[in-house]
Amino acid sequence: MHFIYCGKERSIDFEESKLASSFACAIIAHHATNLADTLSSELGILSKSDPILITSLRRVPRGTNGGFSLTGLGCSMLGGFLVGFGAFLSDSLSGLDARPIPYVLFGTVLGTSGSIIDSVLGATLQVTYFDDEKKLVSANFSKRNARRISGLNILSNTQVNFVSVLITSAIGFCI
Repeated sequence: MHFIYCGKERSIDFEESKLASSFACAIIAHHATNLADTLSSELGILSKSDPILITSLRRVPRGTNGGFSLTGLGCSMLGGFLVGFGAFLSDSLSGLDARPIPYVLFGTVLGTSGSIIDSVLGATLQVTYFDDEKKLVSANFSKRNARRISGLNILSNTQVNFVSVLITSAIGFCI
């Protein structure tokens, strides 16, 4: 859409080109959310303590949808930072007039926000069960030994990711 409506890439400058800048911000928000959520999920599970469910603030087993820890939050911020910094480097190396602080702050804030949105959606709209026999977290509700920890069986993990990225990209576009 950026190419169709705005042509070639240019510096993010809302006074010069609001639409092109909005699309660029939406793209950064999209990638920042993806990496922030991935790092928070994959590395946050290594936290020394069990996560806290974002909607109730009670301790839940690792791997619970909507669970968060300080380690996961830090990893989320790192993911957003890396995307913001990468966008700055990419634009700078392409000869565009890019300033590092706005790129890095934008990526960090939107990536972290997107990861938090993903956690809220996961805690509320994505079911999580705990298999007492195997001591495992599962999204499979057909197990007899599983008890529901959180969420409703409305969205899958892929759908939660899609919706959180869509919301964050829209926020990035509108900023």
